Amino acid sequence: MRVFIAGATGAVGVRLVPLLVAAGHRVVGLTRSADKADSIRDMGADAAVADGLDAHAVRSAVSDARPEVIVHEMTALRGGDLRRFDRTFALSNRLRTEGLDHLLAAGREAGAKRFVAQSYCGWPYARSGDNVKSEDDPLDPDPPAQFRQTLDAIRHLETQLLGATDMTSVVLRYGAFYGPRTGTTETSVLQQLRRGLFPMIGPGSGWWSFLHIDDAAIATAVAVEGGPGGIYNIVDDDPAPVSEWLPVLAAAAGARAPRRIPRWLGRWLAGEPLAIMMNEVRAGSNAKARHLLGWTPLYSSWRTGFQNAIAVKA
Repeated sequence: MRVFIAGATGAVGVRLVPLLVAAGHRVVGLTRSADKADSIRDMGADAAVADGLDAHAVRSAVSDARPEVIVHEMTALRGGDLRRFDRTFALSNRLRTEGLDHLLAAGREAGAKRFVAQSYCGWPYARSGDNVKSEDDPLDPDPPAQFRQTLDAIRHLETQLLGATDMTSVVLRYGAFYGPRTGTTETSVLQQLRRGLFPMIGPGSGWWSFLHIDDAAIATAVAVEGGPGGIYNIVDDDPAPVSEWLPVLAAAAGARAPRRIPRWLGRWLAGEPLAIMMNEVRAGSNAKARHLLGWTPLYSSWRTGFQNAIAVKA
């Protein structure tokens, strides 16, 4: 198949491109940086250079590629201040809204029949009811003010894709990434743990789902090649509260167990968004992806996955 990957040099893209090339697909990878085009070619794909927010440039790139499948992996998730959650994710939100709209319009003109896009599993779910959610459970009907623009962007992406009756649309709600070039096991996070600067805020009762970055790429390749359209939680088999996983991450990093601080102090030191993430959010079940996509994570649990990912960095 001809596959067009927008965001081919991102954390998922650099693992997805070689998988699809090895499977015999003709891949065109989109990057907004001409300096990264050679890295796409080195992976065995053709390169297209365009800003995902430039409708004309995206239309031209997609038209030239004539893809059967389009994959949307465009984000801008490096760094930022979680105190200003929506501001930190502002560019990613534009890529999830304007960028998605440009790709959808271009894909329709080019005759694409399948569209795969990343979303997120975890904090967008309603912060009530079961700790582990399925795809049928509602997203947060009343998100905290700091999260609203980002959740609106996620709703836009999912709504537009599920309403696209002229192509098969697959939304992959990835869990919290760990592994190379990803947040949970980034050097800066591990250094904070080792220096005792990453406390547990409150009881740590928020539930999280994790996903190794390699499993994200494999699941995406599976979704490219087939399976029913719809929304899928792409997470490992081991959802857990912060009170369980944070001490394990600290131990894997060679740090002492994180100290606990009251929620009021955590809000003052780190901001309300992080306090919410540690105490109110919900995890997801991967049962639907296992059943309908036939996907099984290589890293079934973060309990051993954290250790392996950190050992690779050492």
